[in-house]
Amino acid sequence: MNRPITTLFMLMSIDGKISTGSNDNLDVDKDFPKIEGLKEGLHQYYEIEQTTDLWSFNTGRVQKKMGVNEKQLPDKTIVSFVLLDNSHLNENGIRYFCALSKRFVLITSNKDHPAFNVKEDNLNIIYQEEFSLSKALEELKEKYGCERLTVQSGGTLNSLFLREKLFDYVDIVVAPVLIGGKNTSTLIDGESLTKEEELNKLGVLELIDCTKLENSYLRLRYRFVH
Repeated sequence: MNRPITTLFMLMSIDGKISTGSNDNLDVDKDFPKIEGLKEGLHQYYEIEQTTDLWSFNTGRVQKKMGVNEKQLPDKTIVSFVLLDNSHLNENGIRYFCALSKRFVLITSNKDHPAFNVKEDNLNIIYQEEFSLSKALEELKEKYGCERLTVQSGGTLNSLFLREKLFDYVDIVVAPVLIGGKNTSTLIDGESLTKEEELNKLGVLELIDCTKLENSYLRLRYRFVH
């Protein structure tokens, strides 16, 4: 395989929502710890997260939502982070991930991105005039030695992974809550299929494991059947 083995790892509600609402002020990481019946079992998701791959893929939008543009620089970890971003991260956000990461790779199509002003030994930039997810993944493996990648991005980008058949596994922690709202982001957003001949873009999955966790949480692990 000329790209990393990828796993979609997410926390979602029973109805597939990965946010608590339709704007960036609402977020499961910020809101679930406040909700009785959810906060008690939430730690299990973060404990499982600590066992995922040592390469992690996310987006600048998600990280801006988490406040990295204003946060103090963190301690170094053993995880290498890959972020896709054109306009959401500022220089502090870039320096935050340089401090956090063993190796930090930014994927961007913005030639004026603030990352180009940051000089850190572990900062690497994949610049693409036209974004290609598949080519970016190939470069991650060939140039940076990324063999396995955990994906924790938003529903739109998850859809791109899905439609281009770039997912290998799904590892989902299901929280015991229904959120609703047609404009609230789900595990897979993006454009809907409109033609019968597009059905081959569906993600067909084989169940590997189903684990009942504490406090009515559930862990589901699947393998994609391509």
